[in-house]
Amino acid sequence: MSAIITEKFRQHNANQFVESFTEAAASTYYLFLGKATAFSSTTTGGTDSSPPTPGDSPQDEFRAWDAMLGAKIITSSDIKYAAPRRNWANGTVYDMYRHDYSSSNTSTSGSSNLYDSTFYFITSDYKIYKVLDNNAGVAFSGSEPSSTSTSPFESGGYVLKYMYTISTSDFAKYGTTDFIPVTTDSTVSAAAVDGAIESLSVTAGSGYTDGTYYSPVYGDGSSAGTSSGAIVRITVSSGSIVSFGLTAGTDTTIHAAGTGYTFGYVNLASANIFSDTALSSSSTLGSGSGGAIDVIISPDDGHGFNAVTELGAHYVMAAITITQAEGDDFTTGNDFRSVGIVVDPTNVGTSTVATATTARQTYVTKLDTSSGTFQADEVISQASTGAIGKVVEWDSTLSLLYYQQESYVGFGTNATTGNYVAFSSTNQITGATSSATGTTDGTTETVTLANSNTLTLTSGYATPELQEYSGDIIYLENRKPIQRASDQTEDIKVIIEF
Repeated sequence: MSAIITEKFRQHNANQFVESFTEAAASTYYLFLGKATAFSSTTTGGTDSSPPTPGDSPQDEFRAWDAMLGAKIITSSDIKYAAPRRNWANGTVYDMYRHDYSSSNTSTSGSSNLYDSTFYFITSDYKIYKVLDNNAGVAFSGSEPSSTSTSPFESGGYVLKYMYTISTSDFAKYGTTDFIPVTTDSTVSAAAVDGAIESLSVTAGSGYTDGTYYSPVYGDGSSAGTSSGAIVRITVSSGSIVSFGLTAGTDTTIHAAGTGYTFGYVNLASANIFSDTALSSSSTLGSGSGGAIDVIISPDDGHGFNAVTELGAHYVMAAITITQAEGDDFTTGNDFRSVGIVVDPTNVGTSTVATATTARQTYVTKLDTSSGTFQADEVISQASTGAIGKVVEWDSTLSLLYYQQESYVGFGTNATTGNYVAFSSTNQITGATSSATGTTDGTTETVTLANSNTLTLTSGYATPELQEYSGDIIYLENRKPIQRASDQTEDIKVIIEF
């Protein structure tokens, strides 16, 4: 048995994901940063210069939570449909749109399906064009197109269809070297005609009688096969059918587009050729041979009606900005190596789905007395309890020690027993590298942080704000380390392919 997952299925899943941000029972998504400690062969595998590929297992999800630093909610205004970026460049050969690519009918570039072909491009001023005719696979030759006409037009030896323009702000937020945001232009959409014939594929043949002829397009369109349906104007020059263009009288093109076609045929037999557009005066192409005119069927509802489906935008991009410490919930004193998305996490200690804009995911303790300076990433221990952890950041001004306990022996579990023990009570904490020491003050208080946000400590400690292991991590990516700073903003872009 042979089967495929269709493009429409992939698009359906992308649509469902986008809709889940705004529907009545909406899901809540958070983007998180994590992994302040280095990748290593003894723990995660890989190295900082060659990060490991994330696994897809319960263990990997648990460890992602253990290494999480902070999370920020993703809103509907942070997501866009996206499609692969294909830049315009003079002298480039692009594929043309066809409705019937297959393994036996490939594009100019050799693609066996439309959405892997290069049938559209983006210009330097962020205009997106679909190629309706690539002049039998020659290179684009001419100046950069700029027309926003809702009708197909010629440029650089191609026939193009304007689709939409990406706004400067959208491009700044969502544009990457590999992907572009996709939206539908309402003016272009309103002008689209369902089932209109807007392009042809012509085989020139030879031996035909020069002249201009007309043929109805047969098929299932409205009034197909008559003067009220689609009509092709056929131009023969030097015995061959001229194959390209829109210019009246010089090439074979669409005289009338018609409507409602899902398939169509042009029959070059003499009984189907006419010398006028009323299809009333029969004619003949002569005794030529080898010529053919294939009708290219437009997508559902016509070219430009829905840019998302027409360009195969079964990708969704989430673009989130982490501004400096962002609510005092993201460390600026360390680096990060992982980016992920978690859906419907709950507030710590509850079953209520979180809604806060940002959430701190490190543990914090306030030290009453301290000596020395704790260093980022050094191992800390509490001899009286056996607790082991690693420093994320040390705020010497407020005597706040931010730390994590990853589930690796010597990172967050006891080096002798392998057992996890939480830091607790008013016990001394010691830094293994710095030899810094400090004792948790044990008080319950609210501390005002650097950016005027507050931190509540209970008996000297604060837990992460999202309940560990709640919700579902649906995306996880490992990156080379990115060092943060107090004046630094991170623009995080995540591409999800359906």
